[in-house]
Amino acid sequence: MTDLVLSESLAAARARLTEALDAAGRPADAARLLAVSKTKPAALIRQAWHEGQREFGENYVQEALDKQAELADLTGIVWHFIGPLQSNKSRDVAEHFAWVHSVDREKIARRLSDQRPEGLEPLDICLQVNISDETSKSGVSLEALAALAEAVLSMPRLRLRGLMAIPAPAETPAEQRVPFARLRQALEALRERFPEAPLDTLSMGMSADLEAAVAEGATLVRLGTAIFGERHTR
Repeated sequence: MTDLVLSESLAAARARLTEALDAAGRPADAARLLAVSKTKPAALIRQAWHEGQREFGENYVQEALDKQAELADLTGIVWHFIGPLQSNKSRDVAEHFAWVHSVDREKIARRLSDQRPEGLEPLDICLQVNISDETSKSGVSLEALAALAEAVLSMPRLRLRGLMAIPAPAETPAEQRVPFARLRQALEALRERFPEAPLDTLSMGMSADLEAAVAEGATLVRLGTAIFGERHTR
């Protein structure tokens, strides 16, 4: 991908998000674009940074650490870990990321809190919900969500910000909206139960279903292919 192509695709992604927000009757700053840069070279992240993008999502810990080292001269980058997190990788994530979207059990949350360095801000956390009840997907069930949220809220080096989900694929915009609405309702229920918590984030929507997610209240949309092109197999 050339610099010009990336510039055009990033501008198109931003325009698409703006149009979706406008169609939903939401303010232009109600949702942010998270550029999913997994499997893409650091050079593309650098170019996106020069185009004003600051938030990047990574799925693989070692790949992300290598990119962070290569891009250490860039200011203002916010790194989001959005992939499945294994216990043996939790320290690296706690030390090198600002956000984690994929917390789905108390054990991982507690490790992240214990391993988050004191000199850093608390780690911003989204709980991953298995919103479509797929056996192949990670995520806490809706039934167990409140208990996990309560546990995370007690952890001093974590800051619970909201929920994340990757719904099962759906054919139509109306069908796409159903699980996103369910996730929004789950966040609203948590807000009522824990009014002191800064629960302001719905991480949902990707290249194929951005509009449906924004219509249901997404505040972070995760776009990879739409920005960086087709992903190569690791």
